[in-house]
Amino acid sequence: MTTTPPPPTTQLEDEQTAAATRLPPAGRADPTKLAISLGLLLLTAVVSLAAFEWMRNTRASTALVVVVALAIGVLGVFAFYLLLDRTTDALPLRMQETVRPWVFVGPALVLLTVFLLYPAIRTILLGFQDANGTAWVGADNFVNIWRDDSLRRSVINTLAWMIIVPALAVGIGLVFAVLADRLRRGESVAKSLIFLPMAISFVGASVVWAFIYDYQVFGNQTGLLNGIMVALGQDPVSWTGDFYPWNNFFLMVVMVWMQTGFAMVILSAAIKGVPEDILEAARIDGATEFQVFRRITVPSIMSAIVVVTTTMIINVLKIFDIVFVMTGGRDGTEVIAERMIRWFFNFRNQGQGAAIATMLFVLVLPVMIWNVKRFREEEEIR
Repeated sequence: MTTTPPPPTTQLEDEQTAAATRLPPAGRADPTKLAISLGLLLLTAVVSLAAFEWMRNTRASTALVVVVALAIGVLGVFAFYLLLDRTTDALPLRMQETVRPWVFVGPALVLLTVFLLYPAIRTILLGFQDANGTAWVGADNFVNIWRDDSLRRSVINTLAWMIIVPALAVGIGLVFAVLADRLRRGESVAKSLIFLPMAISFVGASVVWAFIYDYQVFGNQTGLLNGIMVALGQDPVSWTGDFYPWNNFFLMVVMVWMQTGFAMVILSAAIKGVPEDILEAARIDGATEFQVFRRITVPSIMSAIVVVTTTMIINVLKIFDIVFVMTGGRDGTEVIAERMIRWFFNFRNQGQGAAIATMLFVLVLPVMIWNVKRFREEEEIR
């Protein structure tokens, strides 16, 4: 009995066989690749730290520092994640599945811990300490919020901002969205003009409205509103001055003016998503336009209304610029964020400032939880 010799192999098959013999068995770590990846990872970290140190101490031109910062920020982060991925590939297969998610999420968690979680905890603890942060004073700083007239008034004013501004901005934005949706021509132009104040900074908008509200004790009135009042034979009014509590309302108008465009854009997009056949069916059944709006349009866009409202509430809780620029918190226009800055940096009382910041955080927290809960409910429906 004779045996048939195996067919001759080609050069390519020989090279593939040789390469396969050099690779580690499937599912095991590759020590060489792991060592190279870790070495390059360490080298990237050293180069990045050296670049940061150079940028801190150099006297080079600003343009060069910006270029180096961009290179490190973009290329360095890209190389960092690429090498982490290569390092993970060199691990055993079972370990890769466990480690890989943390490799990509881990840096973000570290940054959140360092720049968000730690400052939040530190601020809460500081709220229970004295002005210099050297001795514990219990809950005195929190109790003082309700004893001090300006702090108590800032809480009341902020609550008023939380109710009035979102209600007016969302309500007016909804009206504009409905009206703009009915325009046959010029819808985009109208929306752009209404949205335009959103592109202005809070400080810029405050300066603009300061000219409108301007009040002169002597001489001619240069403010727009007081010019109209004088033209009508009325006495000029210090709109944002000694006119409590209406001066708070005139400050809120600035915020409403800026946020209405944002509400209109979001709600207009939601209105366009309402099925036209449902609206037509209601009209054929005899429903008036107001009934169609109240019973079909509003329930259909309720999720968008809630999202816009909660977003505005969060923005209002952080309001600082408008009050600081237009009144400086005088004449009963204090708000929580403005008081926090005053106590922290003007009065040099870290404990009281931290207590105010903690209260602001507590006020924002329920809105955030409610917003996240709404998002989850909508995702479950989809």
